[in-house]
Amino acid sequence: MSPARRLLLVHAHPDDETLTTGGSIARYTAEPNCEVTVVTCTLGEEGEVIPPEFAELAPDRGDQLGGYRIRELDAALGALGGPEHRYLGGAGRWRDTGMVLAGHGTRAALPPQLHPRAFAAPEVFGTQLAQLLDIVDEIRPQVLVSYAADGSYGHPDHVRAHELTAAAAAARPDVVAKLYFAVRSTEVLEVGLTELLAACDGAPERTGLRWPEPDEHPGHDDASITTRIDVTAYDDARIAAMRAHATQIDVRTGPGWAAYAMSNGIAQPLLGVEEFVLHGADPAGTAETDLFDGVDA
Repeated sequence: MSPARRLLLVHAHPDDETLTTGGSIARYTAEPNCEVTVVTCTLGEEGEVIPPEFAELAPDRGDQLGGYRIRELDAALGALGGPEHRYLGGAGRWRDTGMVLAGHGTRAALPPQLHPRAFAAPEVFGTQLAQLLDIVDEIRPQVLVSYAADGSYGHPDHVRAHELTAAAAAARPDVVAKLYFAVRSTEVLEVGLTELLAACDGAPERTGLRWPEPDEHPGHDDASITTRIDVTAYDDARIAAMRAHATQIDVRTGPGWAAYAMSNGIAQPLLGVEEFVLHGADPAGTAETDLFDGVDA
């Protein structure tokens, strides 16, 4: 018999599952009679490599990063409790599209030239949707999770993952009861940065990372949030999972604080809550603390 609760999360690259929904993955994987499945759409071949010792993996050098990130993802998912996992279309079927920066901060856009297997290529949407629907039909999740329409910061692979997940939910209304978009509100981020600064006694240099400029981190409108999951109990698991993604995430910890950065070196706080927008819900009247609210009724 299938578990009573079934959660499917669709992510673009290895590490996105940890950065965006790692606490929720750990929480629901630990619950009895709950099945969590993570779908990863690419191997993250175009990621920017942080540690110098891994520089030869980069796409402009040995181009072996994707294969290495399979290993990183396996370790990260293990740290989060060992949820089920699938690669969309099989490992390596779709390649990380890459991105170009567009405008202020970390906003991203589609590169002018695409790899033949680029995940965000316009003409392959139908094939990808069929692959995702095969997984949905196999698992029959009541809850689907991916990114907001802008992909959090505009990355074309995040946008494609959103489009596919929304289309899959629309195609299987008899299966999918709830569709969520994982976001991070500007208000919660600012509170997290304030708490991180206080934990460092007002000295941001203690993190060893660059402190963000105003509006440098992408944030979501706080008023649109419908669901907040307390994930503080899984801080150790999340930190271990981030450390597993060593080519992509620089993790720093100190007495009473934890922070991390991507390849840009900009400090981000480890937040104790993961936030979501429930598709079709009125945010003014929705304040959930469980992705399965109402599903078991």
